[in-house]
Amino acid sequence: MRIYYLVFALLLLFFMPVPGNGGLINTLQRYFCKIRSGRCAVLSCLPREEHIGSCSSGGRKCCRRKK
Repeated sequence: MRIYYLVFALLLLFFMPVPGNGGLINTLQRYFCKIRSGRCAVLSCLPREEHIGSCSSGGRKCCRRKK
């Protein structure tokens, strides 16, 4: 019965976000940006690119070339 508490504690530590990394949600947002053939821009998109989403909750933008 005590093994359940240990497994729960390990899972809780595994899914906690690491400071500066952003955790699981930001990783998924970056992955979906790459799927939509975009790139993550720190400040803003270049003039020939359009803003199509976000790469993290910290304000990074997902940009791709205009069609």
